[in-house]
Amino acid sequence: MRSRIALTAAAIAALTATATACGPDNSDTSSAASSAPTTAKPPVAAAPTATPTPTKPVAASPTRSAAPTPGGKACGANDLTISARLETQAGGYIQISAKAKPGVTCTLPGEHPVIAFGSRGIEAGNAEQAVGQPITLTGGVVAYAGINPKSTNNDQSVEFNDVIVAIGNADPNPVSIPVGHIKVDKAVVTNWHINAKDAVPGV
Repeated sequence: MRSRIALTAAAIAALTATATACGPDNSDTSSAASSAPTTAKPPVAAAPTATPTPTKPVAASPTRSAAPTPGGKACGANDLTISARLETQAGGYIQISAKAKPGVTCTLPGEHPVIAFGSRGIEAGNAEQAVGQPITLTGGVVAYAGINPKSTNNDQSVEFNDVIVAIGNADPNPVSIPVGHIKVDKAVVTNWHINAKDAVPGV
């Protein structure tokens, strides 16, 4: 009887051990979870880089050349026949006339000639504030300018016998013209004019 009970107990123990060995092992659920395959996330596509728009080169502004002088080249004193004479109008003044030499066409500026007296270079001031129109000299065209040798009302003056005429400060060939005895004190000169009446200083 005792041997049968012992055999039965041994059989139950063996059956329990077999069931434990063959059953699923659920003792480490965290390890099983960690061994599960991880699904990889698809790579995020980089934002496309904007292609720079080529810049169209800006064309340089053309250099503006100086406006051509009407009637050709600018006049110099050596291009002209220049004369001077004393006039009694407006209290007395010196009239300067200029005419192009044969075969010459040139342009006088709409300003006054450069007028000086004597070796000390006493220069006449401007009798007109505004600038006039350029004058083209050719053939029989004559231009006039008027000089008031003494614009003051005092007894001070210097006496000269000649007047020096240049077309501009850069004129390399000024001319000296005899005009007789003239008293000079703060002289002024008009612009060049086609009409002699417009070249009377102070009128």
